[in-house]
Amino acid sequence: MKTTKPGKQRKRLHQAPLSERYRRFSATLSSKLKKSHSTNSVPVRSGDTVTIMRGDRKGSEGKVTRIDRKNFRIFVEGVDREKVDGTKVLIPIHPSKVMITRLNLDDKWRKKILKRKGLTEKAEVIEEEIPEEKEEPPKKKAKKKRKPSKKTKKSEGT
Repeated sequence: MKTTKPGKQRKRLHQAPLSERYRRFSATLSSKLKKSHSTNSVPVRSGDTVTIMRGDRKGSEGKVTRIDRKNFRIFVEGVDREKVDGTKVLIPIHPSKVMITRLNLDDKWRKKILKRKGLTEKAEVIEEEIPEEKEEPPKKKAKKKRKPSKKTKKSEGT
């Protein structure tokens, strides 16, 4: 975000269109997936297998069954609590608190996105490794010395 004011950030978060909310649903990939797809994070989709990294359910793993873009939460299969009347309710989890262990690659567009993300990162790395012409750093300007302010003598009461 371009602003540092917390109120503006919250406002933009809650008034964001669905296309922008999708990008904010990113979760980190497991180390194997990071190497194979050469990217660190991907937006979570239903059908992905995730491991919960924070909270009471830390360490539990399951498939993402539902995504709630309005409240920025995902629902994982097997992560539920029992209500007083005996019914089971899925626990909502924020996508930043999970790690994707298996991607759902049924969607051809998602495959394209992963290829594109991987290629752009590799291109950036290659560009950084190319030695460029060494330029001399710009010289710092000499600071002007301040002149001491003139102090007036207080007149003695004569």
